[in-house]
Amino acid sequence: MLQRIRVAALALVVGAGALALAPPPATAAAAPTISDVTISPAPPIVVFDDDVSVTFTFTTTGTDKAELKVGGAAVAVTPATVSGGLKWTGTRSFGPGAAGKVSYTATAVGEGNPAKSGTFDVVKALTTTFADFDASPDRVEKGETLRLSGRLFADGKEYDDQTVSISFRARGSADYREVAKAKTVRGGWFGARVRAEATGWWRAQFAATGVARGSVSDADRVDVRRGALASRIAGFDVRPEPVDKGDRLTFSGALRVEERGGLPGQRVGIYFKADGSRRWEYVTSDVTGRHGRFHASAEAVTSGWWRAEYRGTRGVNGSVGNPDWVRVEQPAPPPEEKADSRLIRFNASPEPVKRGKYLRFGGLLQIDDEGSWEGYEGKVALYFKPLGARKWQYVKSTWSADSGRLHTRVKAWNSGHWKFVFAGDEDAYGDHSRRDYVRVRR
Repeated sequence: MLQRIRVAALALVVGAGALALAPPPATAAAAPTISDVTISPAPPIVVFDDDVSVTFTFTTTGTDKAELKVGGAAVAVTPATVSGGLKWTGTRSFGPGAAGKVSYTATAVGEGNPAKSGTFDVVKALTTTFADFDASPDRVEKGETLRLSGRLFADGKEYDDQTVSISFRARGSADYREVAKAKTVRGGWFGARVRAEATGWWRAQFAATGVARGSVSDADRVDVRRGALASRIAGFDVRPEPVDKGDRLTFSGALRVEERGGLPGQRVGIYFKADGSRRWEYVTSDVTGRHGRFHASAEAVTSGWWRAEYRGTRGVNGSVGNPDWVRVEQPAPPPEEKADSRLIRFNASPEPVKRGKYLRFGGLLQIDDEGSWEGYEGKVALYFKPLGARKWQYVKSTWSADSGRLHTRVKAWNSGHWKFVFAGDEDAYGDHSRRDYVRVRR
């Protein structure tokens, strides 16, 4: 009896140990998940001439199997391990004939088979064309404005809010160059204004975009004529100033034309407008010489304005020079008795002088005051005779001080002789100084 109790007790102990060593019950596996599908390039998928490869990407957790269907057809997907799951990638190509709406479904294979579905568009690239391109007018003068216009279409419909390039190819050139840009507006119309510089061909060009093909318009030729050249009266001058009534005035200047310099063989008129008058009156004229220079003279009658005018000729526009005002003085009646005068100590310096630099002139004007020479205040003219010339040229006038001293200066341009001339006045006879030669260095 005791033996049976011991055996039973041992059996209970062994049974308890067996219960303590048994493994815990297994937990249920987590249900799989799936992310949204990413499509690259982003829809719509635009197809030009070649097939476009489209990549589909999604991520799953809780499963090592996934499926992808695009347009009802299975697409092979390849997994890659990422944090927390697997990233699946599959590709499919679409050609020009695949335009339309395409559906897709990605499935995480497992409990419940969760899936993500959607659609995207595959579209054929737009074909663009130009219509009504025109460069107007067809013949213009250089520098005038051209109007360029036209219309842009895409698959036969007006293509608004697009950038169009305006290009030009000059006659004799092989290449077009961009001149301007324009934006299409309602109806596909565009326009631009440019300056015509040369004869050649104009066209519009649309550069290809991500959704549309590029295109080029027909070319339109414009002939550019050279316009009339502009002329101007340069260096117009009237001498002397002031002048006594009845004395001669001399006029000089030059007729210049753009790109040509002096214009010879053209008649330039000299016009006068008296003080208080509104009317310019013709007085005299001269024909321009080799370098376009002109010279004329007329009697001084009254104070007023002088100017030179050129009427123009074929290919050259006329012009009017800046006016020059001259005061005409009434000469005093000759005195019953005048004193002798003399101009002494005349000197021009420096000698020699560089072309364009100033020459300084000095001298002394005196009159005979009952047998004694005294300094005299008077108007003295400076004259110049170029080397090899026969005539003296008036340059300018100045006044001596009460002491009779004379000082003035002018720029030297050519070698030659200089002298002072006192024409005399109501109290004294005139006189002239000795000549002084000055060489001008280039």
